[in-house]
Amino acid sequence: MALLVIAACQLMVVLDITIVNIALPHIQRSLDFSTTSLSWVVNAYTLTFGGLLLLGGRAGDILGRRRVFVFGVLLFVLASLLGGLAQNSGQLLAARALQGMGGAIASPTSLALISTTFREGPERNRAFGVFAAVSAGGGAIGLLAGGVLVEWLNWRWVLFVNIPIGILIALATPRWIKESERHPGRFDITGALLSTVGMVLLVYGFIRAAQDGWRDALTLASFGAAVVALTAFVLVERSSRQPITPLHMFADRNRAGTYGIMLCLAAAMFGMFFFLTLFVQNVLDFSPLQAGLAFLPVSAVITIGAGLASRFLPVYGPKPFMVGGGILAAAGLAWLTLTDVHSTYAGSVLGPMLVFSLGMGMEFVSLTLMALSDVPVRETGAASGLLNATQQVGGSLGLSILVTTFGTANGNEAEKQIPRFLQQATPAERARFQRTGELPPPWADEVLTAGVSAAFIMAAIFAVLAALIAVLAIQVRPSDLQRLQGGTGPGPG
Repeated sequence: MALLVIAACQLMVVLDITIVNIALPHIQRSLDFSTTSLSWVVNAYTLTFGGLLLLGGRAGDILGRRRVFVFGVLLFVLASLLGGLAQNSGQLLAARALQGMGGAIASPTSLALISTTFREGPERNRAFGVFAAVSAGGGAIGLLAGGVLVEWLNWRWVLFVNIPIGILIALATPRWIKESERHPGRFDITGALLSTVGMVLLVYGFIRAAQDGWRDALTLASFGAAVVALTAFVLVERSSRQPITPLHMFADRNRAGTYGIMLCLAAAMFGMFFFLTLFVQNVLDFSPLQAGLAFLPVSAVITIGAGLASRFLPVYGPKPFMVGGGILAAAGLAWLTLTDVHSTYAGSVLGPMLVFSLGMGMEFVSLTLMALSDVPVRETGAASGLLNATQQVGGSLGLSILVTTFGTANGNEAEKQIPRFLQQATPAERARFQRTGELPPPWADEVLTAGVSAAFIMAAIFAVLAALIAVLAIQVRPSDLQRLQGGTGPGPG
């Protein structure tokens, strides 16, 4: 029951990253977002989530993980209510940022609770397998749930649905989960703010570049300010007695490699969900429900990959699954670059999605176990927060880079399609184009598809980088295998 409560919270938090994706076309029309600015509906959540995860993990260590866990869940519920009631883009983005804060408090605490609730060995391996499957498969479940809610109700219900789920989790937690031991310490507020501001500025720079070009003054200023903020963050963490990011975590090459792999894979995964959602609804003309059902096989295959990894990790160690998972993810994304306006779901989308999903299922279990291997109990919150932070920050940063790639290819293709449209358009279509600046189908489909294919090329490069890091950085020690098999081995103090 404790695992069910913890997994339900992680599902709610992860699901919310993608449940909104399926509603993006409807949100865009309802609240007047452009295609490039639409990514902020995702990034407002993931950036605050990723930027504050370390503070959330630290809060659990100091104040007690169960207490902090419940507070994070309730804050998430409040933000979901406000987001569902939003009347303009600013209100929605503010609510999404507040949701990210709630998720940042609850998510690292839930992973740390697994470390302190389940014994090391097969029992904890199975618990991590469930957690990793939920973390990876929750995205696809979110797309299905979003499709059902948008089709039968409206886009606001992708936020309202969190309210009853969160309340049930908050009520069940005191009954099934014990409070953890509290460790004295202080909060590194300065470090948390600098890391969050630095990442927001960096992501804004990439998205601004997609809209206004790399020579735009505000684009360059954003990148410059991001470098200053992130440099200050590193300096603050090096001099702090109790930093929000314990830099010694990166001294272990396996853990540092794990964070690098997660950064790259999250960038690829967020991009796949974001752009495939737009493709199947705008080019293949799927309804929200059809689009959600189209992603359902992803969850099943991720679960299969996670199950295989959990079963054979004690025998072979995590490295083969990290390398193989990265290769499979890259192959699936490379296959997706072949999509065009004549593609079909069965012929061009389903196959690569399944290949990608199998790789991601294998990866997430391996990464979760390696990130928390040999970590002292008092630092499990920080270690789990750092893993989640790299996932969310990698997703946000990667998505912004992919949006920039998409925008460049989109603009180049539009230059080709506009003259063709003007040659064949009726006077009414020309007048509408002059008024809105938007091409109608099939010209718009050509433009969107060119941008999506270019984005998938960049996503495939991220997955290849993940596989290379696994090959070069990860080293499995005999003590690691001994712990995975349930032996004591040299453990953390």
